[in-house]
Amino acid sequence: MQLSQRLMGINGGGSDGWDVFLKARRMIAAGTPVTELTIGEHDIRTAAPILQEMHAHAMGGHTGYAAVPGVEPLREAVAHRVQARTGVPTRADNVLITPGGQSALFSAHMAACDAGDTALYVDPYYATYPGTLRAAGAVPQAVTTRAADAFQPRATEIARHSKGARSLLINSPNNPTGVVYSRATLEGIAEVCRRDDLWLISDEVYDTQVWEGSHISPRSLPDMAGRTLVVGSLSKSHAMTGSRCGWLVGPEDMIAHLINLATNTTYGVPGFIQDAGLFALNQGPDFEAEVGAPFRRRRALAQAVLAGQNTVGLVPAQGAMYLMLDVRATGLSGEDFANSLLDTHHIAVMPGESFGSSAAGHIRVAMTVADDAFDAALRTLCAHAETLRG
Repeated sequence: MQLSQRLMGINGGGSDGWDVFLKARRMIAAGTPVTELTIGEHDIRTAAPILQEMHAHAMGGHTGYAAVPGVEPLREAVAHRVQARTGVPTRADNVLITPGGQSALFSAHMAACDAGDTALYVDPYYATYPGTLRAAGAVPQAVTTRAADAFQPRATEIARHSKGARSLLINSPNNPTGVVYSRATLEGIAEVCRRDDLWLISDEVYDTQVWEGSHISPRSLPDMAGRTLVVGSLSKSHAMTGSRCGWLVGPEDMIAHLINLATNTTYGVPGFIQDAGLFALNQGPDFEAEVGAPFRRRRALAQAVLAGQNTVGLVPAQGAMYLMLDVRATGLSGEDFANSLLDTHHIAVMPGESFGSSAAGHIRVAMTVADDAFDAALRTLCAHAETLRG
């Protein structure tokens, strides 16, 4: 039997960019210790009180079908949080609760794009972006950025592709680069979206992890609330990656139609998960700061280590749980450097090429192991780069 072209084409006929990660996992399965600095998974687990709340509501009977758009108290809590953080009036009817941020990304593009429409996204990008756009029936088109610009997207580059496109996907704080988009960058993006009638899809799952500068949601810019869809999630802010509880915020009429999509696809999020999500949000910003504290601390640690050498460059690490390191001085591609580091020192990082052509010659390092192991791995990485440079 023949599979659908939609399914067969999700990865665009090429690699999904995870070869080094999978190689590291095979080494671990074979008994070789590997320091994994690959995926954005906290080295702490979901806090016990959140899990206790989840268990209590499950045992209390909230295990049947939950409201598809999300239980009303959680939608209201998300709306309150978004309004408090951005100043944009937001009601529960602006919020759809989704099975994680990934589902929100897919839903946003199903809402914004018809089959065959061009959907723009910024390169470097989170690894699932092009596949998500293809799965929604859109035609992905990358907007390249430059290391010399600290990977801040230029409005002029977006405008090269925006005529006839339907949407633009951005992510700040950014995975993989750790860059936080400046107000000037976002204002330039908004100008193009208004001029060329684009939906702006803003992935803001790292909005609580800002170490330098400030996070600005483009939904708060003039005349942007009606054309912006914001993706959020508890995964990164509350260390709830496996709970799959996220949301999409947008115009009320758009959300009303997306409820129909959810009814015919996911049929919502389990009620006891939503109850735990509400409890987590109610812990407030101090709890979110506690979850993010290890990454703030390790960023400072990395800056100190990298200041002691001149082979590995650090892209401005302003937010999120990653560092983007420039290894072009070694003469190797990011992929070759990552494979060399894994083979020689059993340290796994993600090649920049896994996230698009703009990050070629770079590697992404996840700050997701204990401080002492992270320090040792970075020092070994730098020494390896020095050796390769000769």
